[in-house]
Amino acid sequence: MSILNNTFNTKYNTAPFSSIKTEDFLPAFKLGIENAKAEIDAITKNNESPTFENTIEALDYSGEELDRISSIFFNLNSAETNDDIQKIAQEVSPLLSEFSNDITLNEELFKRVKSVYDSKADLELTTEQETLLDKKYKGFSRNGANLAEDKKDKLRAIDKELSQLKLKFGEHILAETNAYEMHLTEESDLSGLPEGAKEAAKQLAESKDKDGWLITLDYPSYIPFMTYADNRALREELSKAFGRKGFQNNELDNQDIVLKIAQLRFERAQLLGYQTHAHFVLEERMAETPEKVTSFLNELLEKAKPAAKDEFKELEDFAKDLDGIDQLQKWDSGYYSEKLKQKLFDLDDEQLKPYFKLENVINGAFTVANKLFGLQFEEINTIDKYHEDVLTYKVTDNDGELVSIFYADFFPRTGKRNGAWMTSYKPQMIKNGVNERPHVSIVCNFTKPTKSKPSLLTFNEVTTLFHEFGHALHGMLANTTYPSLSGTSVYWDFVELPSQVLENWCYEKEALELFATHYETAAVIPMALIDKIKASSTFHEGMQTLRQLSFGLLDMSWHGVDPSEIKDVKAHEVDAFGDTSLYPDVAENCMSTSFSHIFQGGYSSGYYSYKWAEVLDADAFEYFKEEGIFNKAVADKFKTFVLSQGGTENPMTLYKKFRGQEPKPEALLRRAGLLK
Repeated sequence: MSILNNTFNTKYNTAPFSSIKTEDFLPAFKLGIENAKAEIDAITKNNESPTFENTIEALDYSGEELDRISSIFFNLNSAETNDDIQKIAQEVSPLLSEFSNDITLNEELFKRVKSVYDSKADLELTTEQETLLDKKYKGFSRNGANLAEDKKDKLRAIDKELSQLKLKFGEHILAETNAYEMHLTEESDLSGLPEGAKEAAKQLAESKDKDGWLITLDYPSYIPFMTYADNRALREELSKAFGRKGFQNNELDNQDIVLKIAQLRFERAQLLGYQTHAHFVLEERMAETPEKVTSFLNELLEKAKPAAKDEFKELEDFAKDLDGIDQLQKWDSGYYSEKLKQKLFDLDDEQLKPYFKLENVINGAFTVANKLFGLQFEEINTIDKYHEDVLTYKVTDNDGELVSIFYADFFPRTGKRNGAWMTSYKPQMIKNGVNERPHVSIVCNFTKPTKSKPSLLTFNEVTTLFHEFGHALHGMLANTTYPSLSGTSVYWDFVELPSQVLENWCYEKEALELFATHYETAAVIPMALIDKIKASSTFHEGMQTLRQLSFGLLDMSWHGVDPSEIKDVKAHEVDAFGDTSLYPDVAENCMSTSFSHIFQGGYSSGYYSYKWAEVLDADAFEYFKEEGIFNKAVADKFKTFVLSQGGTENPMTLYKKFRGQEPKPEALLRRAGLLK
């Protein structure tokens, strides 16, 4: 029996990473599935009449061991993967998909769940119990429990294939990201790059026994080059390399995978009686229907497009005046935007970075959480970790009670996918009278320290850290009975509220002065710089909004239709981007083939939710601003009705309990400077 199938004999019951061998996973999964099946059998073979406790509750607490193994394994597959782990993932995903189908297509189990569901009017259930009962019943009915046997078999086959295709999609992107390097040997090619970026590029080259400098597609390398490098031809080369991931007609090509995933999702939805995949997904979202999503996106598009066009014209004129550029291209976007921003606001990231040493920003996030929610963070080195870069913390409340264990993993490396995300190694739940506290993790890809400088963050990286930390607080402060309703287990278009609302503190003087101090002199960030951050916060907001809306519309174009007629991924994408494109198309690039959010992650038919949550977060933060950004009463309401409640009630009900009203989109348009 693998160490993974036992109760972990560790302090706080944390994952014993250093004792887990890669070869432990497959047998652990197989045994975990057998044990979970036995728990399901115990429910179905129970001779007593079905009750909420012996069926619904028992079902929610079942599979705890398997969930724990899965969370450890798939987090490693994202943050610290290798060929062996990826191979196991391909083998294990269909097993898990099959097991999931074994539950939702289990007739005996569904009969018991339905029996409790049909008698719910006679049961005196709490709100949380009612929500759980609804969720469990829908989990069956929405996933094929009412299908005929032959259709159930078809559903199983689709789910198995989808689980493998999604993994393959992600593996291809990681491999293409790792495969590309721009090796520069002439220092003149680095003209315009800040010293820190040059030093990082040199260090990267040295680590691979190469002379000169290396630029890669990892964000901390890619973004500075695209923002500052004067050499337009090299920016073009790098931009095209970034944009053609999964679109090179090689063994890592994702075009067929994209078409297949979209088609299988559509077939699955049809099988279950839904018009499209988006209709299926959105039934369980605040937005409810694809029509509502599309009208929401188009309404914002109408408001943002005039501003975006004006901003683009200004950028075009600026680039023409400065460098005689006749036609702005995508690889000019970051470069001239940064130059224009410097001219308009006399502000650039290089001025700001000295005030955002990573350690200080982490402490800033902790201080904000302390002032708002009474949390204390203590770094501890007695917890096992999966990589030496990972930081580990014990989180307690004002009474010294354990709230959570927190892992933070900040730097890029081979085997770690790009981007930033929050995840969990152990959920919060109340079981047998014990409030089991969660183990939460955030993973980012920030600029590494160099020989001469600590890790100094761009302002964008600062807001990213606060964003992921907002998700983490949603996980840490969870206080529900049932694991499937705990923490971030909420409607997908509500899950971004805690993360996006926390970003607002990065723009406030009262918050910045707590942590934005110069890494060499310890001087607090000058008021003049704070004013410039605020003034520049709506810079190119029209273009940024257009960009986000284009991704949401692309997502709906794949999932809100019958995709059977789509034969050419690129042509379809160009068409979907029709109303939102400002720059000329780049023929050799394609976004869909590396759009991991919707083809690998959980955002299919849900990318709009970033904008949806912005409406919520702008409205919520206006409330904080009215009462004071560290107002205890408002913070307590946010903690009580949003952060601690998970998915125990309809999110709009929870939001109204916090805010006293439904959110108004005007707050977002005001903040974005799009209200005339």
